[in-house]
Amino acid sequence: MRNPSISSSPSTIVVKPSFKEAFFFWVKLGFISFGGPAGQIGIMHEFLVDQKKWISDKKFLHALNYCMLLPGPEAQQLATYIGWLLHGTVGGLVAGIFFVLPSVFILLGLSIAYVMFGKIAWVAVLFYGLKPAVVAIVILALIKIGKKSLLSVFHYGIAALSFTGVFFLNIPFPYLIMGAVLLGGLGQKIYPDLLSQKQVGSQKQTDETGYYLHSGSQIPGTGFSSKRLILQLAIALLVWLAPFTLFYTSTGAAFWQQLTLFFTKAALVTFGGAYAVLPYVAQVTVEKFHWLSNLQMIDGLALGETTPGPLIMVLAFVGFMAGYNHFQSSILMGSLGLLLTTYYTFLPCFLFILAGAPIIEKTQDNPQVKALLSIVTAAVVGVILNLTIYFALAVVVPQKTFSNLDYFSLTWMMISFLAMYRFKIGMITWIGISALAGLMHYLVCSFIL
Repeated sequence: MRNPSISSSPSTIVVKPSFKEAFFFWVKLGFISFGGPAGQIGIMHEFLVDQKKWISDKKFLHALNYCMLLPGPEAQQLATYIGWLLHGTVGGLVAGIFFVLPSVFILLGLSIAYVMFGKIAWVAVLFYGLKPAVVAIVILALIKIGKKSLLSVFHYGIAALSFTGVFFLNIPFPYLIMGAVLLGGLGQKIYPDLLSQKQVGSQKQTDETGYYLHSGSQIPGTGFSSKRLILQLAIALLVWLAPFTLFYTSTGAAFWQQLTLFFTKAALVTFGGAYAVLPYVAQVTVEKFHWLSNLQMIDGLALGETTPGPLIMVLAFVGFMAGYNHFQSSILMGSLGLLLTTYYTFLPCFLFILAGAPIIEKTQDNPQVKALLSIVTAAVVGVILNLTIYFALAVVVPQKTFSNLDYFSLTWMMISFLAMYRFKIGMITWIGISALAGLMHYLVCSFIL
């Protein structure tokens, strides 16, 4: 059993969370992970750092920095990383799988209902009250992460430039991160003390007492190992080949191979999150492969935005419609397409974390790496601010004109923020209250109108 050494304070005894306790947390997280990456990261921060104290803020941000550099859904990768820190490879697999699994079955059920009944308006009713609450959760996450990661004027400048680049200039996320790192490196070269402890100030000395995992924790098996890496790559290749080979001899082999290869490729180029890759997926699947129509693609995005789990799960809906349409309205083949798409979309994520996390952990005490990663964190704050505004506008101004302001969503967003920030009402409790509020709003409006 992995057991990182804890050295927060001689008088502090921090109990390692049991595998069972962590398992049930990851299962629960899969059902409440609304709000895209910003909301999901905020939920994890609230539970893992603030409530359960399984991991310190420094350790959390160190893991987040690495995940933000990778292609794929960063929140799911962050869950996998923290699961690995807590309980090794099995812990990482459990965290990553159960972060996604609930949304797989929810989306499968909704996809079947979609092709059978043709409407998803009732889904919007169920989640109407949740959306403004999730915006409040994202704002809370932005405040917490911003306070703990913007440690100098330079960091604030990087965050501001990052926000400007993505919000006003629509610069792709990878270029933002590369630009921030280059700017940080150049700044350090010109002014070596720019990111030093002295310049950052006493705020850098965060108290990590009372956390199970902290920046001083010694994680077994860290560092580079060629033997381990080769073994992981071999296993990943075998796991990738298994379904591909199975479908090679099945009915419609060419279709399944095309689907497998396309979504593997999409998984490797999803820098910047789902919104960055969806235009590419829509163009290829709608215009080139003719797997689904434009209207079905839009409906799939609506489903993805109103269900828990990574927004990239929209691709699973695309896989469902591809199988359903290709095999003459077969729900069975559509379901198989959804499961296969999910499998190949998330498979690379586990490799990136389980192979890369041991190496990244070894760099935590390297001052140069820490300084550059702090720049990445600052850039990420700017990106989260952009996501917050984007998501808030989508909820409060759904028709993109302020004359059609959604007053219920605006009011409930402010109430949600006050409830969780000022009155400390639990997130799970408030999510349930918000779902009820959305339903009551629909019933009242239906009765009045």
